[in-house]
Amino acid sequence: MKRKNGPIEDVKKKYVRMALESGNTAFLARKLAVSPSTLSGWVRQYRDEVELEMKMEGVTPLSETSGTDEIQKKYDQAMKLLGEKELEVEMLREIIKKKSKP
Repeated sequence: MKRKNGPIEDVKKKYVRMALESGNTAFLARKLAVSPSTLSGWVRQYRDEVELEMKMEGVTPLSETSGTDEIQKKYDQAMKLLGEKELEVEMLREIIKKKSKP
């Protein structure tokens, strides 16, 4: 069966990526108000494609059996990205302040 490409498939892939990144499909299904079996089916359907995209971005999926070291590494990576984004936001605010002064 040929897979369609469209907005619904994009949402499914987004949910699959969230499931792979979090490592907890059941919790995510409850949070998204999706049946756990439905989300698991999407993970089976799109896993290879989403993991390839994640690998190209340098992101590794967590599994439900991930160790503390792997979780800590993901946390550190997320905190680094958050810090970079906060710095970008502050720089943009400064630029806006400078441009708005007469």
